[in-house]
Amino acid sequence: QVQLVESGGGSVQAGGSLRLSCAASGGTFARMGWFRQASGKDREFVSAEGWFGATPDYADSVKGRFTISRDNAKDTVFLQMNNLKPEDTAVYYCAGSRSVIMSRSPRAYDFWGQGTQVTVSS
Repeated sequence: QVQLVESGGGSVQAGGSLRLSCAASGGTFARMGWFRQASGKDREFVSAEGWFGATPDYADSVKGRFTISRDNAKDTVFLQMNNLKPEDTAVYYCAGSRSVIMSRSPRAYDFWGQGTQVTVSS
């Protein structure tokens, strides 16, 4: 049974940092990514990492502040979030896909974690 389990969310003040983790079990993914969904809004792409060192992809809103990384040996993907802003407040979801094609669409991902809340106060 494939499972993605996120951890590391929490509440911080603007300018602070958080590191999200997503541990995968029951399967191997060619591509893993992070999405977020703020209250009342659609789920949006944040970042994606590809297998075998593919260049990471970032949404413009987080570029330069967030860094995605992957520990293949542990089947874990991380999202280091620095200089957080109130507009980063959302539930963050980890997603996995068995396709090597990079995509920002949620529909391109086959498996999802349960989400972890990130709240940034001003």
